[in-house]
Amino acid sequence: MKNSQTTDWNVLLGSQKATRTLTKFATGQLSSAQVRKSFAYTPRAGEFRKLVSEHGAVYARRLTRKALRYRGLLATTGN
Repeated sequence: MKNSQTTDWNVLLGSQKATRTLTKFATGQLSSAQVRKSFAYTPRAGEFRKLVSEHGAVYARRLTRKALRYRGLLATTGN
């Protein structure tokens, strides 16, 4: 069930370009403002803004890493 607290990762990770962008965000190479600018005028823009506004940039980065690892798109580390 979707509610205001649920992030639709299928929307955010729906293309290879978006996945690359979010991987850079998750690893600290891009800021949330840079990702917002990259997603401007796409269906992903609102979903990403909602993620950052509800959880903050630091926790959004952590959730993004978790989502990427869950899908096997980000290598796991010893941390």
